[in-house]
Amino acid sequence: MSENELSKIIVNKSFEIHKGMGPGLLESVYEEILCYELRQSGLLVSRQQSLPVLWKGVKMGQGFRADLIVENLVLIEIKSVEALAPVFYKQVLTYLKITGLKLGLLINFNEELLRGGIKRVVNGL
Repeated sequence: MSENELSKIIVNKSFEIHKGMGPGLLESVYEEILCYELRQSGLLVSRQQSLPVLWKGVKMGQGFRADLIVENLVLIEIKSVEALAPVFYKQVLTYLKITGLKLGLLINFNEELLRGGIKRVVNGL
């Protein structure tokens, strides 16, 4: 399955969750539900996976934790904030560069209409 096919599934599940739960919950709640839904769809999902950072060839230990990584192809960063700050896009792009993944989804569940809270971030274009 390609990154684009996975992203369609992820976005559809996110809309389903947002419709059912609405905005205003903690990020961890949306993360847990999305992880559950994706796994129920038969997808491999890593949650809060610790990823090291390499500096000058030396592994620095935990560099960051990815909210979700689906099928080792798509990184998902979940937010529940009033508005997405520009630093969040940069954060996802940095995560993609570190992992070598090509596609990230930045999803802000704290939007009245979720379509305005989903942003695709692409590494390497």
